[in-house]
Amino acid sequence: MRSRYTAFALGDEDHLFRTWHPRTRPRPPYWAPGTSWTGLRVVAVEGGGQTDDKGIVTFEASWRDGATGRTGVQRESSRFERRRGLWVYVSGTDH
Repeated sequence: MRSRYTAFALGDEDHLFRTWHPRTRPRPPYWAPGTSWTGLRVVAVEGGGQTDDKGIVTFEASWRDGATGRTGVQRESSRFERRRGLWVYVSGTDH
């Protein structure tokens, strides 16, 4: 989760591509140019341990729109699956 947040903040599309499940991955671009991500707070974690194949991370990510100055918080529960030994993002539900 934290590495994907950092990839969104830096615009690292390669990392976002590699960590998005191929079944649910949209077409690029994966991030919104002009959006600054200003903070991440992990609210809850379910599963995702060493012996798990699935997990859910609930988070709040703060953002700022560079063009308008508007700010906000994205709240989401993200589903992850272990694929070939690596965790990949499957889908998310907004709160």
